[in-house]
Amino acid sequence: MGRAALEVADIFRTHGPAWRQAQHDHLSLQQLKVMSAIEQCRSAALGGHVLRCDGCGTDLISYNSCRNRHCPKCQSRAAQRWLSARQADLLPLDYYHVVFTLPAPVAEVAYQNKAAVYALLFDVAAEVLLTIAADPRHLGARIGATFVLHTWGSALTHHPHVHGIVPGGGLAPDGTWRACRAGFFLPVRVLSRLFRRRFLEELQRLHQLGRLRFFGELAALAEPRAFAQWLVPLRRTEWVVYAKRPFAGPAAVLAYLSRYTHRVDISNSRLLGMDERGVTFRWKDYRARGSARRKVMTLSSAEFMRRFLLHVLPAGLHRIRHYGLLANGNRRASLAAVREQLLRPSAASTQPVDPDPHEAPAERQPTFVCRHCGRPLVLVETLPRGATIRAPPAARAP
Repeated sequence: MGRAALEVADIFRTHGPAWRQAQHDHLSLQQLKVMSAIEQCRSAALGGHVLRCDGCGTDLISYNSCRNRHCPKCQSRAAQRWLSARQADLLPLDYYHVVFTLPAPVAEVAYQNKAAVYALLFDVAAEVLLTIAADPRHLGARIGATFVLHTWGSALTHHPHVHGIVPGGGLAPDGTWRACRAGFFLPVRVLSRLFRRRFLEELQRLHQLGRLRFFGELAALAEPRAFAQWLVPLRRTEWVVYAKRPFAGPAAVLAYLSRYTHRVDISNSRLLGMDERGVTFRWKDYRARGSARRKVMTLSSAEFMRRFLLHVLPAGLHRIRHYGLLANGNRRASLAAVREQLLRPSAASTQPVDPDPHEAPAERQPTFVCRHCGRPLVLVETLPRGATIRAPPAARAP
């Protein structure tokens, strides 16, 4: 695959140093680290290796990746590794897609309290799904869900929401499988109301525990009475919970996950150009319809970098989480119980098959192949790393 005509790395390499110096009081260490990683990704600064074709003798220099989860170039391979591990979890049934979105006022608080509020978004969305699904008036079963956090809109604005991928059914209290109605998962209005109530309850609890911080225009919300008044209109507005139609089978779920799990706020393929006016890229206006939805936007290089860095996650915050039947602690046992209900395999089909001792082992495919003649590439030299990805040290208190 050829290199994109323009990459996010090119923008940071060209305009990053001057902007970083001008904004040094406003950038977090995590944002600085992301900038440094993207600028150095697949360059001589990170070292690499020289590969030689054993057929035509062509040499290829391959530089190392930064592996930062915000880097557009590194996430496609990470997504493929994650998907390979998830294929065994897929079940032969319909999957549903549910989106929980924070309203704009809460999103502002979330930006100043990313770790606390993003974690709350995950947990409350999962709690709401599991609670409504367990209600006998709806499904009456324990379900599973995988949630993926996205914090951006198509124009790189701050727009935190989670995408939930949910199998279309669950285990009833008696251990039997209970499927959703065809084409219908759970009532969106009920999900929305419970999501609003539970999220605001938990957000107020975080405030009472002193786990929220407020700065700038939101500084007044640190006072309990002001925060209580700020919550009042949020209890009256409609919160967006969106349920899409079921996927067209498990294979479509994998295709969807490959696009969403490790996506960053903008891919290199959406970049159109960079000149004295700024950075031009494609975006979707979801308020428009049809072909009018696809638009082009130009931002100054400073504004582009600012918006890109809005979406840097706190260190250690997992943006993919599993709940219910798919929770990491009991996933294997839960999936086995579900498959037993769905498939009920015969004893013969579950017997392990001993490998044929006379069968030759499968030949291992080469990792790197020459683009000219198709022969394997052999490692002939390792290039040392020339720089370390790190942010400047924090100033010590006197």
